[in-house]
Amino acid sequence: MEKKSVDYYMNLPYNFLIRSLSDESGNYYYGQVLELDGCQSHGDSFEEASRNLREAMKGWLSVKLEHGDHIPEPVNDDNYSGKFIVRVPKSLHRRLAIEAQKEGISLNQYLVYKLSR
Repeated sequence: MEKKSVDYYMNLPYNFLIRSLSDESGNYYYGQVLELDGCQSHGDSFEEASRNLREAMKGWLSVKLEHGDHIPEPVNDDNYSGKFIVRVPKSLHRRLAIEAQKEGISLNQYLVYKLSR
């Protein structure tokens, strides 16, 4: 089995989340790599946060490789069927079905709408 390098992982399509925050520290951008627990950084602008996050990612990966720790690979849509089962109380099922009927759409369409908000 071929040993994977930092460059190998850096070229994978990881999911980055960068958002604008305002708190007691001021206004800044905070970013994280969703698949890499604890891999995060920040910056004064979106671009700076993105650059800093890629640098943090290199360091995070280097440490994991050095210690032989597991590194998760990116999550993609192939891992999901679009179908899952949720058990809810009968009263909630009834209420959602009535709301869907009022809207003139199927319960499934209504739930997709509610979940995507």
